[in-house]
Amino acid sequence: MAISGDDRYAPAADSGGGKLWNLCRMPFRQASGAPAPASSSSSSGIHHSAGRYGHEAPVAGDGGAPAAPAGISTVAKSLLPARRRLRLDPSNKLYFPYEPGKQVKSAIRIKNTSKSHVAFKFQTTAPKSCFMRPPGAILAPGETIIATVFKFVEHPENNENVLQKCKVKFKILSLKVKGPMEYAPELFDEQKDQAVVEKILRVVFLDVQNPGPVSKSYKHRYL
Repeated sequence: MAISGDDRYAPAADSGGGKLWNLCRMPFRQASGAPAPASSSSSSGIHHSAGRYGHEAPVAGDGGAPAAPAGISTVAKSLLPARRRLRLDPSNKLYFPYEPGKQVKSAIRIKNTSKSHVAFKFQTTAPKSCFMRPPGAILAPGETIIATVFKFVEHPENNENVLQKCKVKFKILSLKVKGPMEYAPELFDEQKDQAVVEKILRVVFLDVQNPGPVSKSYKHRYL
């Protein structure tokens, strides 16, 4: 029987060769049609590799928070107010009797409240008319000293009310030292980064002509 040209190459419907041909073609269709899950396998392979060689760094979105740099804690500590080493009495004012043309005096009690030896130093905005005795010292833990502050009271200009207005201020600096030693002002120059401003005291003049409760308390406590 004669076979047409198209039928010569068509496989029989129920022949074994046709089934074999279809089976051979199925793997190739799956390989070309369905994409392989390469992303999941590759990502798992990366995590596995990182786990073998060390700890994984926290990544945004995986629930891990990156550790704060060590410098931040140092900066935060530097911004905190320094702990006081001295206790001053009076704590924020120095009282002087108002006697123009005379040198008057006041007193301040300074106590070392820390557990270390502490040096203190006196400074003023008017060094020509004010000074302290002693100008500085080294105090042992718990030690107390009474320093005397001298000031020359100038005559007022243009009827200025000095009792209500005085720009002179005093500053007490402290510095932690290693142990008992002789006081020297150069200690604060050599370790100025470690020095702490304990307190800034302002001057208050008391009217000796009309003494009030403050004047009486001042004379009793500081003279």
